[in-house]
Amino acid sequence: MDNEHPLTRVLVVDDEESQRTALAGMIALWGYAVETAADGQEALEKLQVYDAHVMLTDLKMPRMDGTELLQRLKAEGGGPPSIVLTAHGNLETAVSTINDLGAFWFLEKPVQSAALKVLLERAAQQGRLAEHAERLERQLSNHGVLGEMVGASRKMREVFSLIQQVAPSSAAVLITGESGTGKELAARAIHILSPRRAGPFVAINCAAMPDTLMESELFGHEKGAFTGAVERRAGCFELAQKGTVLLDEIGDMPVATQAKLLRVLEDGRVRRLGGKSEIQLDVRVIAATNAPLDSALKDGKFREDLYYRLNVFPIPLPPLRDRSEDLPVLAAALLEQLNQKHGVKVTDISPAVLERFQAHSWPGNVRELRNVLERAVIVAGEGSIEIQHLPPGFGGTAPPRPTGADGDLRIPVGYTIEQAERALIEMTLEHTRNNKTRAAEILGISQKTLFNKLKEYGAQAASAD
Repeated sequence: MDNEHPLTRVLVVDDEESQRTALAGMIALWGYAVETAADGQEALEKLQVYDAHVMLTDLKMPRMDGTELLQRLKAEGGGPPSIVLTAHGNLETAVSTINDLGAFWFLEKPVQSAALKVLLERAAQQGRLAEHAERLERQLSNHGVLGEMVGASRKMREVFSLIQQVAPSSAAVLITGESGTGKELAARAIHILSPRRAGPFVAINCAAMPDTLMESELFGHEKGAFTGAVERRAGCFELAQKGTVLLDEIGDMPVATQAKLLRVLEDGRVRRLGGKSEIQLDVRVIAATNAPLDSALKDGKFREDLYYRLNVFPIPLPPLRDRSEDLPVLAAALLEQLNQKHGVKVTDISPAVLERFQAHSWPGNVRELRNVLERAVIVAGEGSIEIQHLPPGFGGTAPPRPTGADGDLRIPVGYTIEQAERALIEMTLEHTRNNKTRAAEILGISQKTLFNKLKEYGAQAASAD
């Protein structure tokens, strides 16, 4: 068996029994589940009970031919991606069928197995993604779940509604929300529910990248474009062709790069650094930021024209403290994931722990909740999560504070603001065991700002030596 596709189902429709049997046998050897039908009428009946990911259909058949079959499926909502089989003389009809009825592709008879294998995999991927999107829609309507986003509160229902509204379009989206609220999850949900679901989803974090590499990461570069460019490299826009690109922490993008990004968005074309020709783009853009861009706009650190280009459809994500009623279902969903990840059997969360969760302010939002639960799951191993399984000192409404020898950070009189800031950063890193992402969340600054501060402290230490 060349490939394993245990969940991928194919329906082969052909009136010639020998052809139908041969195709079904070959496809089954590749690891697909296969059903057959002798004509379009039987295919419609089979599809009522057999949820195919892909359909392979002949055009010329008695009772109901392939064209009428596709017309009926289109009228009923589309059906699975379909590969049309055609004799040489019917090539024009096959191309017309693709254009008018939305068939995935066509193959001329006699069918070449290598070509069929490639097309089946591509069509199957599209079919599986469509099924996934339908499952997300069902989850959302039945359980208040959208992918990995969970919530039945009014605020989360509003978020889910916005995602559903904007997903089918190609409009730019600006997702705002504190760190850990699930901005990338929201962007992925938009992508999966969109017509671009079969294309790539490419995310780039503008805060975690040195300014010197930003343009290369976004737009790509040619060999020799700059020192160290030893080969041609595609940027994230080029990699996201026919799909979606997420520009995370867009507020940290340098102003000079913002101008070039605006040009790309306006023209729909990109030129690699050092390149001479432009590449036509077909990419949907989603941007995200954990800090409102208002102050950056006022201070001239973010271009107003770029802001309006990106903020076509804003989606604000609420912090966890503003939707505390979601905590029980959210914690239960995370618990299920973490049990699978670590191979443990933690059954539930005790009422005392849930009460402490409700009292906590969650400065790190869902990401912090997941981290707290992950530690508790590992410590507990089985049974219920109790207070003793939580991190030491967890609870209350204030964010965790860096601790000194006596439990507090004390700033001596005479310290400058810079010295106090450095002491706070160093104590916070000590508290998080040098977890810079967590430290940045506690301090309320971006990772990029934290990295810049640490670089500055390193330079000061080097000059002192």
